[in-house]
Amino acid sequence: MTVVFRQGTVAECIEAVEAINEFIRKETVESLSARLHGKRSLILLAEEQGKIIGFKIGYELDSHTFYSWFGGVSPVARGKGVAQQLLNDQEAWVAEQGYSAIKVKSLNQFPSMLRLLIKNGYMIENYEQKSDLCESRIHFIKAM
Repeated sequence: MTVVFRQGTVAECIEAVEAINEFIRKETVESLSARLHGKRSLILLAEEQGKIIGFKIGYELDSHTFYSWFGGVSPVARGKGVAQQLLNDQEAWVAEQGYSAIKVKSLNQFPSMLRLLIKNGYMIENYEQKSDLCESRIHFIKAM
């Protein structure tokens, strides 16, 4: 099977969101669209045999900084390099657009995401402790 990576829409992301059990709060087209409203954004998709298996959504924080906000890979597609390719494609686009940094947050409960970010040169810049350690947020930044 060949995975196709392309830009897409919020509506297409919902297909992948529904397949990812780790997302306790399921986003909707309306909630995603509201967050992106009025912001310069990028929506990337990974598709296999017409099915959305991964996505990555980000938006401009300011003229120098892009925020990688929300993404995930369907359990059936994990271990195939989908998250890495989505990250690569997002970074390439961010650099082409002239941003000097990319920021992202991840929860303590997602060690595979934390490893991916560290492996790709993201540096920890902040930590938000929550009463439930799994819900604590780690803030990363990478210079472009």
